[in-house]
Amino acid sequence: MLYDIKRKRRRDYYRNINLKSDDWKGKRYVVLKRDHWKCVYCGTPATQVHHKRYAKRNIGKEPIKWLVSICKTCHDKKH
Repeated sequence: MLYDIKRKRRRDYYRNINLKSDDWKGKRYVVLKRDHWKCVYCGTPATQVHHKRYAKRNIGKEPIKWLVSICKTCHDKKH
């Protein structure tokens, strides 16, 4: 039960604070530019960034190499 509470807090922080931060917007831009604005899975235009891994601590401090550009269709399939 405590695990579920911590997991929910992490998810809420990630969605409501981290993804709206200027740091994330900058990191997102760098990843999309690095991948030439193309989905790394299918090659169509990318509109999102996917985490291949998450930092267990320090949410938002994931290295750029853990992130890839992805289209909505592929992202939906991954989740």
